Amino acid sequence: MSAPLLIFSHGNSFPASTYGVMLRSLQRRGFEIQAIEKFGHDERYPVTSNWPALVQQLADFAGDASRRSGQGAFLVGHSLGGFLSLMCAARHPELGGQKIRGVVLMDSPILGGWKAAALSVAKRARLVGSISPGAVSRKRKQSWASLQDVQSHFAAKKLFASWDPAVLQDYVTKGTRLSDPNGDPAGPRVLSFDRDVETAIYNTLPDNLEALIRRHPLRCPVAFIGGRNSLEMRQVSMAMTQAVTHGRIMMLDGSHLFPMEKPQASAAAVETALLNMMGPHEVP
Repeated sequence: MSAPLLIFSHGNSFPASTYGVMLRSLQRRGFEIQAIEKFGHDERYPVTSNWPALVQQLADFAGDASRRSGQGAFLVGHSLGGFLSLMCAARHPELGGQKIRGVVLMDSPILGGWKAAALSVAKRARLVGSISPGAVSRKRKQSWASLQDVQSHFAAKKLFASWDPAVLQDYVTKGTRLSDPNGDPAGPRVLSFDRDVETAIYNTLPDNLEALIRRHPLRCPVAFIGGRNSLEMRQVSMAMTQAVTHGRIMMLDGSHLFPMEKPQASAAAVETALLNMMGPHEVP
C-alpha cells in the first residue's frame, strides 16, 4: 500500500523547510510529504486580495502530486497554509483526478461574521496595513553580516525563545540565504522569505471564507489543531471553525507557532487527525 499523501503548506514568512523536524517525523510515521517551499514568490501566482492565485498554486502543486502518487491528498497547513488548504479543498474537491481526502488546519481559525465584514471594510479603505501584522513585517530586519549574526539575532528574540532548538537552526540556515549566491558561504545573508511578500500576504487576508464555504460546501472532513496560548485564536471567534470541523478540534500547549515549539507533538497530533479521517484498512 502506498504511503498516504500529505501536502503541507507553511505559515506566512516561514518557508516549508522551517518545519523539517515535524515533517520528517510525519515521514517516519508513514506519510509521503510534499510541500511548496515558499508561497508568494512565483510571479505566475501573485499575491492579491483573498489569495486566489496562491490557492491556485496549491491546487496545481497538489494536483501534480496526486497524479504522480495515484491517490488523493490530505491538505495540511499552518496559519496561512491552513487557510490555503481549506480554500483549495472548497474550490477543488478533486485534484489530479483524485478526491481531496481531508484538511488539517494548524492554528488557522476561520474568520466569519462581523469580523470578516470589518476586515473587508478595512481592506477597501486601505486601512488594513495599519492593523494587520503587516505593520510589523514591512519593517522587519532582513539582512545580516554573517550566519552567526543571524543565529545571535533570532536567539535573542522572545518570540523564538520557546522554539525547539533544531527548528530554530533550520530557520537560521534555511529561512535566510546568502546575499550573493556565488559569494563566501560565511558572508552576508538576507531573509529567504521576502518581507514585502510577507506584508502583502498579511494585507490581503481573506474576508470571504464564510461565503466561499457556503457557495462551495466542503466535500471532505476537516480537523483543527490549535495552540492553547494562541493570540490568533483569541482574536477570532471559533464558531465557524466548530461548524466546519464538526467538532474535530484538538489543542496543544503552545502559541500560534506551536509547530515550531513542539514539532514532535505537532506531528503526533497531525497523525492522529489524519488517522481519524481514514478508513480501517488505510492506516500507514
